[in-house]
Amino acid sequence: VQLQAFGGGFVQPGGSLRLSCAPSGNIDSINVMGWYYQSPGKERELVAYIRSDGRITYGDSVKGRFTISRDNSKNMVYLQMNNLQPEDTAVYYCTADLKEVGGSAWRRHWGQGTQVTVSS
Repeated sequence: VQLQAFGGGFVQPGGSLRLSCAPSGNIDSINVMGWYYQSPGKERELVAYIRSDGRITYGDSVKGRFTISRDNSKNMVYLQMNNLQPEDTAVYYCTADLKEVGGSAWRRHWGQGTQVTVSS
């Protein structure tokens, strides 16, 4: 199973970006999908996650500015980021808690990360 994230880049303060992520491989079921970010020299932190039933949890630093969503028919998770600020500069990682075909255990898979840089 691999997770591929798209949509990172460079944006000025106040701008917007939309990240996308799709797991691929022999996937049986996906439960929670989410996003984390890691700034240089800091620990990885939660942005948001969304369960298969649509319930959402946001990290405190992004409430009201970022919106997570998913398309279960495509196994996609999205992160709409508005009013981006320099402190949002980080590598953003997508995650998926999933079960592989023929497997019995749920396991969290991580994407490779996509860089978001906010600067004037």
